[in-house]
Amino acid sequence: MAQMLTQTLNTQAIKTHIVGKIAPAHPVTDQFGAITGHVGLVATEFSYRKDEEIYGEDEPSEYVYQVVSGAVSSYKLLSDGRRQIGAFHLPGDVFGLESGPTHRLAAEAIIDTTVRLVKRASLEKAAGTDVQVARKLWAMTASELRHAEDHMLLLGRKTAMERVATFLLEMDRRLAVAGMMALPMCRRDIGDYLGLTLETVSRALSQLHAQGILGFSGARQIVLRNRQRLHNLDA
Repeated sequence: MAQMLTQTLNTQAIKTHIVGKIAPAHPVTDQFGAITGHVGLVATEFSYRKDEEIYGEDEPSEYVYQVVSGAVSSYKLLSDGRRQIGAFHLPGDVFGLESGPTHRLAAEAIIDTTVRLVKRASLEKAAGTDVQVARKLWAMTASELRHAEDHMLLLGRKTAMERVATFLLEMDRRLAVAGMMALPMCRRDIGDYLGLTLETVSRALSQLHAQGILGFSGARQIVLRNRQRLHNLDA
């Protein structure tokens, strides 16, 4: 795990509520909390500054993480310096759960972020003796697989506008409060997630704004004014 940590919080039992500056739009099942209800696992909390690495690619996958507040991106750097973001992790999301001994992707705080972490070995041991824990871990893994499959389809077959529409609908589902979503990620992050340039993302958002499908309230606050038309753009 990266050494440049801002270690601010003490070890504590995992609680079953989600708090933070970036909050989910709908009630989120606290999967860590559900697990501890069976086996009493303990988590440690760490805080990371914006752009601070949580763990690096190919580092030992000793811990499993959950976002408490803020937002995290998982990504891979190509040999020429280009970045492909595989997922955005928001409050309540679990990440870093690997099938192998090392992390396939790196993880970084998009904004100031607090995460919980549990030792992977402790989770695996608990799963071997508690069927409920095993089922929760399986559900987490299956959810990550579904997201990876959807993202592969997005990158491989969808047009630029379809990709942006898909992203906005996903963030609307995960982040929107009172009809508005406050995006923690910048447009460059969005482009690296969608496999598009910054200019292409900005152009697509401008076109959607001109068509009356969305509105802006600040640099990263978006209001969807016509979800049906956006759904029609999402192949």
